Formats: sequence, C-alpha cells, structure tokens
Amino acid sequence: MDVLVIGIAGGTGSGKTTIVRQILTQLPEGAAVVIAQDNYYKDNGHLPIEKRHELNFDHPSSIEWPLLVSHLEKLRQGLGVEMPQYSYLSCTRQDEFISLAPHPVLIVEGILCLSNKELRERLDIKVFVDAPADDRLLRCIRRDIEERGRTLPAVQERYYKTVKPMHTRFIEPSKAYADIIIPNDRRNQVAMEMIVARIKMHLINSQENENTQEEA
Repeated sequence: MDVLVIGIAGGTGSGKTTIVRQILTQLPEGAAVVIAQDNYYKDNGHLPIEKRHELNFDHPSSIEWPLLVSHLEKLRQGLGVEMPQYSYLSCTRQDEFISLAPHPVLIVEGILCLSNKELRERLDIKVFVDAPADDRLLRCIRRDIEERGRTLPAVQERYYKTVKPMHTRFIEPSKAYADIIIPNDRRNQVAMEMIVARIKMHLINSQENENTQEEA
C-alpha cells in the first residue's frame, strides 16, 4: 500500500481539529485515519493530582515521541497499532486503546508535530494552521472550561505561564518547516483545495498501482 503521511501543526486553539474535519469530509470513507499527538502524552499517573495539573503540556518533552514515531512506521508498513488514549481530566493514559488499521492516508495532528525531527522527516506534507493569538486564547479558554473542567483563572494562568511562552519557543518556529500555511479564517479555501487535491491524486495513483499489480 502506498501511504501518504500528512502532519498538521499549529498553536493551541488554532483550529487544527477543524481543519482535519474539513479534509476528512471531502475524502472517500475509509481513505484516511487520524493519529492524535495528544494521545501520546507521557503517563503521569505516578504523580499526585496537584502535580499533574502543574505539568507543561506544551513542551516537547511531554510527548512520548518514540512510541508515536514507531506507530507511524508500523502503519506505513501495513501493520495495525493500538493508539493510547489520554485524559486531560486525570492527566493520565486510559486503560483502553484505539485500534488503528493501515490506511492510504495518515494524518498526524498536534501542536508540536513539526517540532520533532524524527516525526517531521516522515511527513510527506507538512501543514501549519496559523491563527492570531487573541483568537487562540479565546478558543483555549472556551475549550478548557467546557471540556476539561478548568476554571477561568486556572486557564489564564496556564496560558501565560506555559502556553504562550512554549508557543513562542517551539511552535511558532516550527512554522518554518511547513509546506503549506493555512490561515484559520474564511481565506483558507485555496489551501484546503490544494491539500485535498493532492490527497485525491494520491488515492487515484495508489488504486492504479494496485490494479496494475493485480493484473501482473
């Protein structure tokens, strides 16, 4: 199976997940699978709950990169993997896993996807979703309060203590590695069309190659 690997990065609250959904809705069912970087946060169950909520989830050291890269390689080789699940409520990995089967298109999504060299070298298309800091902050506040049970003061403290400085130090510089930069507003249509067109061409070529091999 010919596999196309796409990495989609961008700051917290930039709209990466929305972009991924937009891409998936324009592809045939079963064409792509998403590997979420967030599920590869290191397990912190050994720490007291108070310490877990003080962790810096925006630093590259918070991710178990070898496992993520290993899973990506196995999927590219046509092997299935068991992707871990991570809970932001408990800051631990869950007992359940998500079974991922090989697909013609693999989408790796996460804030630090372009910051890690080993992962970056395995990406065929590197995408960075760009959004103004004010927009990202508002989305971050809404998401952390509604989905992660955090208070407004806690979200604000985390943003200025870790999210903002880590964005400046690691995430924003990784934009330099992007093949495509998507502005997360109504002007992103051309970029989206380019990405979807590239994926559809890959799917056509892959199918033609499979048909040729069967005939041979």
